[in-house]
Amino acid sequence: MHQMTPAMQACIEECLRCHSTCLGMAMNHCLEAGGKHVEPQHFRLMMACATICQTSANMMLIGTPHHKHTCAECAEICEECAKSCEAVGGMEDCVAQCRKCAASCREMSA
Repeated sequence: MHQMTPAMQACIEECLRCHSTCLGMAMNHCLEAGGKHVEPQHFRLMMACATICQTSANMMLIGTPHHKHTCAECAEICEECAKSCEAVGGMEDCVAQCRKCAASCREMSA
């Protein structure tokens, strides 16, 4: 029987919040702002971040031990996304949420 710990529940919530933040900002803020916001490397990274966050949340919800791998990758991509959003500028919400998710996922992958 898979035990859903409070830490795992919290990580799922951070991942889903990060998925929502990255996807929402990419599709609404970045697409509207244009310029640096839609440069392929930055935009792809935001999409990758949203995707891995959703996947990590799903793996934890499924209750497979493979969540450790997806969480490790999620932490890495979130960190990269935070740096990219910081460099682009005006994306503080995304930067903050990516860092929170990265920290939570790092704990889950340990």
